Amino acid sequence: MVKPCGSLVPPLLGFDLIEDKLNYLEHPIPATPVPAQAGQQVAPKALAAHAAWMLPELKTLFPQQAEQELLQTMLEFHSCKQVEGQSVSSYILKIKSYIDNLEHLGHPVTTGLGVSLILISLRKEFDGFVQNYNMHSMGKTINELHAMLNLHEQTLPKKQHICTSCNTCRKGLERQQTA
Repeated sequence: MVKPCGSLVPPLLGFDLIEDKLNYLEHPIPATPVPAQAGQQVAPKALAAHAAWMLPELKTLFPQQAEQELLQTMLEFHSCKQVEGQSVSSYILKIKSYIDNLEHLGHPVTTGLGVSLILISLRKEFDGFVQNYNMHSMGKTINELHAMLNLHEQTLPKKQHICTSCNTCRKGLERQQTA
């Protein structure tokens, strides 16, 4: 006969119950919390205690790695400029990733600073937008600025792709010169 889960039927003569207690008494309680197995639920208090113990341990073990990651992120963030042909959306998403990484490393970037860093590193085509934004002191969030820049990018004239290296462009240049 199979017992359903959570059954209150006691084991035969109580031997199983005594063996279980002896097994636990023979092994010391681990000093650190035991990680949960797949599908196992962990009590919130135990999880919080484990996190509270783990974070200071990791901070003492890896301070140089965190400092190196912070330095690398700052270098990439401050050297990030929107390049010719790059959409404003992909550029702002890149900047947002740096801002999120800095916050994760314990160095949050204020909204005003993030917006300013985005505005000063846009391509020349956005100079009019930047001047207008600064004149009106709009005070937008990065997400709002992102939406505004996407709309402005749609109003910019499309640049014609002309190069001398590919056959298609070379033929187009030859036609223009003979006409």
